[in-house]
Amino acid sequence: MTARPVTLNREILRLAVPALGALVAEPAFLMVDAALVGHLGTVPLAGLGIASAVLQTIVGLMIFLAYSTTPAVARRFGAGDHKDAVSVGIDGMWLALGLGAVLAVVGAMSSGWLVSLFGAPAEVAEQADTYLMISMWGLPAMLIVFAATGLLRGMQDTVTPLWIAGLGFGANALLNVVFIYGFGWGIAGSAAGTITAQWGMVAAYVIIVGRLARKHAASVRPQRDGVRGSARSGGWLFLRTVSLRAALLITVGIATGIGTEELAGWQVVFTIFSAAAFALDALAIAAQALIGKGLGAGDIAGVKHVLARTVAWGAWFGVIVGVVIGALSGVIGLVFTGDPALAALIQPALIVLAVAQPIAGIVFVLDGVLMGSGDVRYLAIAGGLNLVPFLPTLLIIALVGVDGTAGVTWLAVAFFGVYLLARFATLGWRVKTGGWLRQDA
Repeated sequence: MTARPVTLNREILRLAVPALGALVAEPAFLMVDAALVGHLGTVPLAGLGIASAVLQTIVGLMIFLAYSTTPAVARRFGAGDHKDAVSVGIDGMWLALGLGAVLAVVGAMSSGWLVSLFGAPAEVAEQADTYLMISMWGLPAMLIVFAATGLLRGMQDTVTPLWIAGLGFGANALLNVVFIYGFGWGIAGSAAGTITAQWGMVAAYVIIVGRLARKHAASVRPQRDGVRGSARSGGWLFLRTVSLRAALLITVGIATGIGTEELAGWQVVFTIFSAAAFALDALAIAAQALIGKGLGAGDIAGVKHVLARTVAWGAWFGVIVGVVIGALSGVIGLVFTGDPALAALIQPALIVLAVAQPIAGIVFVLDGVLMGSGDVRYLAIAGGLNLVPFLPTLLIIALVGVDGTAGVTWLAVAFFGVYLLARFATLGWRVKTGGWLRQDA
């Protein structure tokens, strides 16, 4: 039976509000790093920009550990099979551990080469390599947290991830201050503080998931078929994320070619975008969990109501976030670096970002809707199509040779305008056709 409007609103809020807090905590990690490292100077901040781009790319490619786990668990939860729901989530955590261990070893060995791909000045590359090499050992923890979070979201619990994320953020901030300034480790202290906090979050999740497994009589041992199933279902999401990360990396590469000041400025702008994106994605998490649950229960009418309500909320939430970013656009640069010149450099780009937020809110919700329905093959195809208008735009910016405020602003127009609108078009078309309504994913 379809939930009444008031009941649906409460369900969305019950899931989205805690998810918002948990999601904001992740970019908050990056914002703390950027703010503390930014006060060390422009060169360390630029180095952090390159290292963060590499790390976010690696972690982003593995985001399917959360995005494929949530609907898989939610469908079983909606069908009343709680034991199998928990088992599927635990298999995802084992897969995360294995992938994270491999990535940590390979990443630490190749960090210098990865940094060199950006062609940054020697002093910037040195800072980036230092941060990146240390941070690689936090990759297994980050991926396990993704999978465990997906498990709890699928079980319609977004409150527990909020508590863990909040405690992790507090630990990260404290440890960074101690390691960077107390011990004098510089940018290396920022990386060390972050990975220590990440492994602490893993310990908390292991305890909670263990209790959940005992409650529903689910095995905590990896099941071969379950692990393979998690990897297989996440394959299309992996390809979809490749296109997203390609867009980000190429943009960072263009910013690097423009200049160190511009790269540092773009790092601040993109950090704000990441914070806003994770905040807006809270509605997508609610939609993903509710749609997975609804499809598992066979409630197609309820699924359509969730779509309509979350899209509307996404647009209005985007308006609110955009107003906040626009109002603070003149002081954001000062908060991160204390440099008035850099603050002025990035203000127009921040205004472009602010204007784009309502569209961003809808895009992130539609992303969650299609993930929740298991329509991941289309998401992978659409990811490639979205690059078609975006890459030529970046090429024009590089060939024209704009720099300074104009350079950073045009990068913002390309990424927050052209690319975001392409995603809006491809996702909106799919939802309109109804091809995403599947109960067999």
